[in-house]
Amino acid sequence: TLWGWGKNDRGLLGLNNRTQYSSPVQVGSGTDWSQCQVAEFLPNSFGLKTDGTLWSWGYNENGILGTNETAAFPGTKQYSSPVQIPGTTWASITSDSYSALATKTDGTLWSWGKNHYGGMGINAPSTNTRYSSPVQIPGTTWSTVHNSGGTVSAIKTDGTLWKWGRNSYGELGHNNTTQYSSPKQVPGTNWSMSRGSYAVKTDGTLWAMGWNHQGKLGQNNLVNYSSPVQIPGTTWDAVIDMGYNAYASKS
Repeated sequence: TLWGWGKNDRGLLGLNNRTQYSSPVQVGSGTDWSQCQVAEFLPNSFGLKTDGTLWSWGYNENGILGTNETAAFPGTKQYSSPVQIPGTTWASITSDSYSALATKTDGTLWSWGKNHYGGMGINAPSTNTRYSSPVQIPGTTWSTVHNSGGTVSAIKTDGTLWKWGRNSYGELGHNNTTQYSSPKQVPGTNWSMSRGSYAVKTDGTLWAMGWNHQGKLGQNNLVNYSSPVQIPGTTWDAVIDMGYNAYASKS
């Protein structure tokens, strides 16, 4: 079951209204939800079901809900209940304020919304390009993907890490600050997880790159890094990038 509460601008909670709730309220009557994703800053949400269907609701600016409606401010359509995005083989979903990306069970990777910073990964450099339906990113061996403020990280089944989009401080790990509108590989073949400026390898090592505001890269300094640098330790298994700080767990 899926539950929502709190701020409900533009139907963000999927409860068929715009009422604010201070306690959990169930979304619909379904019992087959497997994942929920809420975008950063803008009120739009996505839900994945165990049958491989993908659903969206909330604010549809730039077509980010994937409902095949060309929508740009101020004429943006809103949904306060889940609406299905076509397809029945979706495996995962990630989004930020501008675009959403999702993998399918066949290893394909898809994106839609606004191509801010080239984050859609479709080799279209214009940040004003908008797609209201999923567009495929080349490749059939994608495993995981994560979108964090226009910086996108994806891992393939062979353990390679690919990053594209925003690269203001070298957060893509490509040893430069160049913005990329297509996936570009980060050296290495045993990556298991990537979130924003951080990535974990299968050997339990944790790596950081990009903006080192207030020491968020864990290097005991304030230096920005445009290539991955290791954070001490060899038993890391997961990491979360919170923008100004980070959290990681060990096994």
